[in-house]
Amino acid sequence: MSTYVYGITASSHPELPEGMTGVGEPARPVRILSAGPLAAVVSDAPEDLRPKRRDLLAHQNVLAETGAAGCILPMRFGSVADDDDSVTQVLTERSEHYQERLRELDGKVEYNVKATHVEEAVLHLVMAENAEVRSLAEANRKSGGGSYDDKIRLGEMVAAAVKAREAQDASEVQSALAPTAAAVSVGPESTGWLVNVSFLVARDTAERFLAAVEQVRDSHTHLDLRVNGPLPPYSFVEPGPAEPAGSTAGADAGAQ
Repeated sequence: MSTYVYGITASSHPELPEGMTGVGEPARPVRILSAGPLAAVVSDAPEDLRPKRRDLLAHQNVLAETGAAGCILPMRFGSVADDDDSVTQVLTERSEHYQERLRELDGKVEYNVKATHVEEAVLHLVMAENAEVRSLAEANRKSGGGSYDDKIRLGEMVAAAVKAREAQDASEVQSALAPTAAAVSVGPESTGWLVNVSFLVARDTAERFLAAVEQVRDSHTHLDLRVNGPLPPYSFVEPGPAEPAGSTAGADAGAQ
C-alpha cells in the first residue's frame, strides 16, 4: 500500500496525540516512520485520494497538531510515496538537507500575500500619472468621443500604462514587506493576481510583518491586498519526500 506523507520532523519530536487520524474515508491512523535523526508523519494512502474539503482539512489538522509540539516540515496535500521504505530511504538520503530546513524553519510561519488592482481606482491613478493618456482622453471627449482610431489608441495606451503599473506595484509590495521576513518565495503567476508572494516570518515578529502589510494597504489604495496566514511554511521546504521517490503529488494544501 502507498504511504501518504504529511510532514518531516526530528526523531526527538514529542509523540503524536493518541488516536490521531488523517486523510481517507474512513480516516487512516497517523503514525511515525523514523530514520536516524529524522521522522516522517505518515498514514496509509487512500486509493481514491482527491482534494476534497474533508481531506484537505485532515491534512492541515495533522500538521497543526504535530507542529504545536515542535517544528515540522509540511508536505503539500497529496504527497504520496510508493511505500514506507521509500520514505525512510529519502529521509536517509536527504538527511542533511531536512535537518538544515528544520533548524531554519523552527519558530517560523508562512504568510501568503496576493494582490489585484481595483479597476476604477487604478484607472484614475493611470490618468493622473500619465499626461499623454490624459491629453488624448480629453481630446476625445471634446470631439464627441474621438474617431475609431483615436479610441483604439487610447485603449492601447491605457492598457499599457496599467500593465506597467502592475509590474511597479508588484515590486513595491515585495520590497515593502521583504525586510520584515526571513525569506521570500515568489509563487507561480496566476490569472488575476499581480502579486503572489509567500513570506517566511518568525512567529515573534508576525505583528511587525502584519503592520507592514497595513502600511502597504494605506499607501496603495488602488490595490486589493489579501493575506493568508499564518500557515505552515509550505513554500520553504523544497522538495517534498515524494518527489525524489518518483511518486506523484496532488493538490496544494498551501495554495490559496
